[in-house]
Order: sequence, then structure tokens, then C-alpha cells
Amino acid sequence: MATPPKTHRPDELTLEVVDLIGAVVARYHEEYEEAAAEHALTGAQAKLLSLLALEPLPMRKLAQRLRCEPSNVTGIVDRLESRGLVERRPDPADRRVKLAAATQEGRQVARGLRESLRFAKEPLAGLSEEERLALRDLLRRMLGGGV
Repeated sequence: MATPPKTHRPDELTLEVVDLIGAVVARYHEEYEEAAAEHALTGAQAKLLSLLALEPLPMRKLAQRLRCEPSNVTGIVDRLESRGLVERRPDPADRRVKLAAATQEGRQVARGLRESLRFAKEPLAGLSEEERLALRDLLRRMLGGGV
């Protein structure tokens, strides 16, 4: 009878780092929701608007990035479109595909949302530029060099 392979248990430092990352993520989400509410947006609406402020995207790609069903994205886009923050337009590469794009007002709201995040102003601002660069590089490395 073969013995099962030994599983490597994380050391205490690794467990503490994982817990701290979880706390950072939870705090970011909490503050992101609060910032979204200040702009009369849900968290999902704010995230979608922030994505579209970077570039127009097809609904399917938005659904992938938001990790939700395309029908959910349609509803979110509908609500943002009714507020004049998002518009639908044909994809120049494939006119059968509709792109969602932030309007000028939508880009301004997305910028205001980003600027109103206390998370970026308080704990991260308390780090020196060198510390922020090191943190950024470590996070990129943890994520496999992407992002």
C-alpha cells in the first residue's frame, strides 16, 4: 500500500501574510462599496464603469472580467446607460458586436470614484515611494508577472 504524499503545511509567517492579504482585500472592497455609494452606484456598476473608462468592451468580455453572466452585465449596462454614463456602439471590427463604452460623464464619474477611495489616500500614501514600488513588484511577482 502506497503512503500518501506528505502535504507541506504553510509556516506561521506565510499564514500571517495570507491573513493580512485577506484583510487588505476586505478593506478595499468595503471602501470601494462606500465610494460607489457616494456616486449613487452599486459596487458592480462602479466596477463595470471603471473598466469601460479604460476602453470600450463587448458585453461578453465585460462578463468575463466581472466573472458574471452576460445577462447580468446587460442589466448593469442598461442602468448605467439610463443615467448617461455608458453607451452602446457597434464594434468597428465586427458590426454584429455591440461595445459598451463610458461616456464623457461616465469617465468623469469613474475618475471621481477612483480619487475618492480612502484606501489609496491613507494606508498606501503612508508608505514611501520606494516601499510602494517594492510592494507593487512583490504583488506582480505573486500574480505571475501579469496585471
